[in-house]
Amino acid sequence: MNETKEIHRSLNIALLSLAIAIAALLIIGTIFSLVRPRGSAPILILGSSQWEEFSAPVQTEDIRIFYGLGRMRIPLVDGSVMVLSIAFPFNNDDIAFSEELAARVGDLREIISDYFSALSQEALPQEAFFQIDEDSAKQEILRRFNNSLRLGRISELYFTDLMIIGSTF
Repeated sequence: MNETKEIHRSLNIALLSLAIAIAALLIIGTIFSLVRPRGSAPILILGSSQWEEFSAPVQTEDIRIFYGLGRMRIPLVDGSVMVLSIAFPFNNDDIAFSEELAARVGDLREIISDYFSALSQEALPQEAFFQIDEDSAKQEILRRFNNSLRLGRISELYFTDLMIIGSTF
């Protein structure tokens, strides 16, 4: 019985010592990190001796994706309906441009609708599968968006949905 108590006592002392050592290491590391100047080189590098190789520039802009245009249903000249969602990146730090985007959602949706609903019957293929040149459509819509916006520019567009429903062949 005494032997078991002695083992438990020594085990408790060892675990307590380990916990104190870990706590001390965390406290010392925290104090050291608060005292070091910002942007200073690391003290220990594992795997490489060149710090500059792996340092990446810090991104200061808050880039977000604008999904505010929602899913659109656009009637086409052949009687089918295009279901389309468009998103694009923008700088959220530019408050004026963010507000302009929010205020102009209706205008941007109208630009998209006007572009696709104005495609002529010749532009629509007669095959069973509707084919559209996404790159040229994106470029033209992007051009029209940027012509209508006053406080900023959009650099690229993403078609997150693109479906044609009820196409007549």
